[in-house]
Amino acid sequence: MKTTIHCFLPYVDENQIRASVEGLKNEALVSAITLLSTDPAAQACCGCELIHIDNLKSSATMKAIAAATTGEYTLLYTQQTQLQLGYGALERFAGIAADSKAAMLYSDHYTVVEGVQSNAPVIDYQFGSLRDDFDFGTLLFFNTADFKKAAAGIDAEYNAAGLYDLRLRISRLGALVHINEYLYTDITVDNRASGQKIFDYVDPRNRASQIEMEQACTAHLKEIGGYLEPVFEPVELTAGGFANEASVIIPVRNRVRTIRDAINSALAQKTDFPFNVIVIDNHSTDGTTEAIEEYAGNPQVIHIRPERKDLGIGGCWNTGVFHPQCGKFAVQLDSDDVYSGEDTLAKIVKAFYDNNAGMVVGTYMLTDINKNMIPPGVIDHKEWTPENGRNNALRINGLGAPRAFYTPLLREIRLPNTSYGEDYAVGLAVSRHHQIGRVYDVLYLCRRWEDNSDAALDINKMNGHNTYKDRIRTWELQARIDLNKQK
Repeated sequence: MKTTIHCFLPYVDENQIRASVEGLKNEALVSAITLLSTDPAAQACCGCELIHIDNLKSSATMKAIAAATTGEYTLLYTQQTQLQLGYGALERFAGIAADSKAAMLYSDHYTVVEGVQSNAPVIDYQFGSLRDDFDFGTLLFFNTADFKKAAAGIDAEYNAAGLYDLRLRISRLGALVHINEYLYTDITVDNRASGQKIFDYVDPRNRASQIEMEQACTAHLKEIGGYLEPVFEPVELTAGGFANEASVIIPVRNRVRTIRDAINSALAQKTDFPFNVIVIDNHSTDGTTEAIEEYAGNPQVIHIRPERKDLGIGGCWNTGVFHPQCGKFAVQLDSDDVYSGEDTLAKIVKAFYDNNAGMVVGTYMLTDINKNMIPPGVIDHKEWTPENGRNNALRINGLGAPRAFYTPLLREIRLPNTSYGEDYAVGLAVSRHHQIGRVYDVLYLCRRWEDNSDAALDINKMNGHNTYKDRIRTWELQARIDLNKQK
């Protein structure tokens, strides 16, 4: 029997769609092309069928595609620009689909920004790849039988999370396979730097969409046995032997421009308990060491210069946390950033006791280097709810700031010795068992400037970071499933 592919493309007008349709009509495997339009007045063109939809990513659209598709495979293009297929691309998709029995396939591709073509590699899908913004590229290739089966099970009407919900359902039916070959070209319409994109999921303007994504992810976790009820193990916050109630932990390497601001911000805290500031100076070479030494006469400032030269940020944190003068609570302050006021430390410590928490997450504001607010402004991480935060944490890409930990617990768990995702890993591990306390007042100014480590990552670095975080999610999800089996 001949392999057939039914293609679905978003449709704005004939000028926008013509070249893509003509290219697909020249493909021997394409049996039908259907246009998807959000314009109620749109008319079919180019000899294609037309379906009127509310938006491309809704549950209703997924059902409409499932009802309309007639091919052995279903191709969904998700961008309103020209699709240019590579040589033998559809044959390659169909061949690997047949060999692998995959439920869905996606591939590396080329992208064109302002006339310049670049490589756009994507990453492998993992069991824990639960982010709703996982980058599959813009061409999704489905086994139609699996697509229809997943769509038939849709039991919630999402406006923004329909495609995400469908993808999670499909992942329960079969593999999502990454073809690491460049099989098509698209023209991107989002050319922002990586440092701007990473905050999209916490942009208040996207809040309604995020609630839907959380609902879809939570339903998926329940189906696969990874959901945790909002029942927490108590944390005994009575450990003795600490000379200080809290320690501000500042790992730093080559931040001479900002380290004084960070230390001064910590020292300015007003509390009714003793605290200190532990600065882990990771072999700085730009004058940072000398800047820290300016505080040598202040007994509150502990300057640690590790002998080891293989420490990432996580390793620096562990060095500080295991220092004999570390306080009962270890509180984050990045060397680029500052606390928003003199009461940050007091509010965080209070939140531990109020919530019987193993960890506390605050609220921060994005600013420039001069502390002027920049979009999207206040990041409150409302997804960290007592009812569902520990589950939703598997979907989101960060935990918020400032982060603080009960030191005995953190010494038990430890942070991985990495410089990306180390806080996320330990936060997930804490939340598996314990409550995460929240403070919704702005406690922290996250300053964005040209030397931030994540300001403008290249695609390979970004892919490496996302692969690692997906691996963290996979390990954590497997641990939670095993935990539920033991109950």
